[in-house]
Amino acid sequence: MRIDRLIYQKEKSFWTKVLLFPLYLLSVPYRWAVQARNLSYKIHLLKPKHLPCPVISVGNITVGGTGKTPLVMALARGLIDRGIPIAILSRGYKGKKSSGSLVSDGQAVFLSPEESGDEPFLMAKSLKGVPIIVGKDRFTNGQMALQRFGIRGLLLDDGYQHLQLHRDLNILLIDSHIGFGDHHLLPRGILREPLSHLRRAHFFLLTKVEHLEACQPLEVILREVHPSPQIFHSHYEPLDLIGPEGEREGLHFLKGKKALVFSGIANSNYFSSLLKKCGTEIVKEVIFPDHHLYTTKDLNFIQKEVNKVDLIVTTEKDMVKLMELDISHLPIRALRIGMKIWEEEEFYKRMMEIFSDKKNG
Repeated sequence: MRIDRLIYQKEKSFWTKVLLFPLYLLSVPYRWAVQARNLSYKIHLLKPKHLPCPVISVGNITVGGTGKTPLVMALARGLIDRGIPIAILSRGYKGKKSSGSLVSDGQAVFLSPEESGDEPFLMAKSLKGVPIIVGKDRFTNGQMALQRFGIRGLLLDDGYQHLQLHRDLNILLIDSHIGFGDHHLLPRGILREPLSHLRRAHFFLLTKVEHLEACQPLEVILREVHPSPQIFHSHYEPLDLIGPEGEREGLHFLKGKKALVFSGIANSNYFSSLLKKCGTEIVKEVIFPDHHLYTTKDLNFIQKEVNKVDLIVTTEKDMVKLMELDISHLPIRALRIGMKIWEEEEFYKRMMEIFSDKKNG
């Protein structure tokens, strides 16, 4: 088993802990660096910059897929439906463009997945009327968005650690299946920051929730660390299938089908579980590294298995990275999913208060 898979395991054997001990030694200076940076902002040695509009951050305190991009997309649609035009600022992870690169003006998409990063590209393809800008300097990018697009708010994709920019609302996502792993920091564990830094969050959103009872251990931790945690819950809902040309098919198309499933995401197990709930028989699963950029070699590997299955299924994020390759000869579909917040009315009520307070202030 790969090391990056081992660190996600909550319970580890003695020999696994021995194997990971060198990574624990590396996590000690990492902890010092993270705590020093956080303290610098807390005592105002470093000061965040302010923008004249509400800034909402969506992030996590662990590595891996907690559902940031689906939530940002859901929030963008939810705010627009409530009359709040917004733009999205993304770091553009693994994208090749520098700060201030416009992925989309809300109508046209100007960059490829390789240039912008796969997640900003997916958002740009899916969200009409929402400008998306990538780059490390989100303050400058936010100024550009305000000047060019007449927006009333900004969403920071993966912004919890971006302390350079003041945010009016910090939403922290937690995967209800993985939680905080075994509570170790990188590179020994999955924590990007110590658990004490949960106090910066205004809202907690537990993702991939199937039963509230299963969330109780996580909620106990949150209440121990945070003085007054506001906890919401969510899950993914399969919506439909998307073909290579953007064609849509209903979920009934999956029922009883034998499928080869492949993905390059942080937690492929949950994706597979969604397909099984749709009635798909998974014959083979191919797992690539998170944010993997696909090549013809990858497609050739997948094609060797195509005669054994009825179709090939991947994620929407992976599908956008296949567009520059020839996949016309393969029966590939992407499962499109949406995030459903259980307490949606209360969630947006609290969010709209941010816009009201900023306007009145």
